[in-house]
Amino acid sequence: MENAPFIHVTAVVDNGSKIGNGTKIWHFSHVMPNAEIGQNCNIGQNVYIDNHSRIGNNVKIQNNVSVYSHVIIEDDCFLGPSMVFTNVINPRAFIERKHEFRTTLVQKGATIGANATILCGIKLGSYCMIGAGAVVTKNVPDFALMVGNPAIQIGWVSKNGHRLHFTEEINHIKLNHENINIEETNQSDAFIVHSKKTTPDNNDPLQMAVCPETKEYYVLLNGKVEILNV
Repeated sequence: MENAPFIHVTAVVDNGSKIGNGTKIWHFSHVMPNAEIGQNCNIGQNVYIDNHSRIGNNVKIQNNVSVYSHVIIEDDCFLGPSMVFTNVINPRAFIERKHEFRTTLVQKGATIGANATILCGIKLGSYCMIGAGAVVTKNVPDFALMVGNPAIQIGWVSKNGHRLHFTEEINHIKLNHENINIEETNQSDAFIVHSKKTTPDNNDPLQMAVCPETKEYYVLLNGKVEILNV
């Protein structure tokens, strides 16, 4: 069949699993019966995909990763080599806790660096970036850049993975966004962007950044980042 999944001869794919067209599963990997893998994914060497895990389209999973039960990975995510998921918060060898599995959600476009550890029951926001070796213990916002043990946020990244540098002034810009106004400054072709939902306790200007690769504009408001339609 054209564009059928490729499964290496050493891989084990159990009956009942669902694998999308164009997906490649490489050496010594194991896909359990109730796992779901989308289209055009690349599953590296020695990867384990557990029952009741779901993987979207265009996901890249590098070598030596285990995707355990109740882990959900949305489209376009990248899982670096030897990164670790968990699904029980307080495991003991002598206590059966399969009924206590917690769902972990990795949202669209997220990147998890090599050897990072993701504690169970949390959400990694869309297009966030988890640095190599980080230990993530709580929810991560969209576009957040996280590093360290325990992981802390040190900045923001664009969809294309570039560091975003936010400022209150951007030159040569026209904006279309429901929550902002534009105020001219005394500098030629410069603007300060303010929230339309300003209150006495919240009158700070919005901050903006530009992705150096795509030239897309991003806005930071109330601790959240989103892409602007310009």
